[in-house]
Amino acid sequence: MSPTPTFTQEPNLPLSKLDDDNRTNPARVLRRFRVVFNAVRAHFQAIEKQAGLGGSQVWALNVVRDHPGIGVGALAKSMDIHQSTASNLVKLLLRKELISMGKASVDRRQVELQILPAGLAILSQVPGPFEGILPGALHQLPPASLLRLDHDLGELIALLKADENAAGIPLADL
Repeated sequence: MSPTPTFTQEPNLPLSKLDDDNRTNPARVLRRFRVVFNAVRAHFQAIEKQAGLGGSQVWALNVVRDHPGIGVGALAKSMDIHQSTASNLVKLLLRKELISMGKASVDRRQVELQILPAGLAILSQVPGPFEGILPGALHQLPPASLLRLDHDLGELIALLKADENAAGIPLADL
């Protein structure tokens, strides 16, 4: 078995120029994770700078705008987050007076969320995608690539012995 190669290249070279000859090098894959995470982080930082709200809050505002009368459970499902996370987002948006919450007319136990003018004003300042750039990129991958990626990430998660409950936390909140 040959030793892991060392890297003498300059760190600011494009990823495609680093270690092209060894696609099984863990350092190469780690660099790819860094590129993905940095792209996601940069997107949400730009949103926060423009809107003054975190990325998940802006995403929730967008869902409420696009689905007037949505409930907290449906918001959680739409964002693929835990209901308690959605509830916390709703509380924050209510406190900032960006959305309103009222009782549903059909079932008084249910609540309906509506975006307020201040929330619309914030959304008008922020470029999309509101849910982040990673979900959009994943939707563009061919099904076979998604299947491979899902399988391979499953293996990585198992090796990390990672808490799979973290799957319900929006990337914007990490």
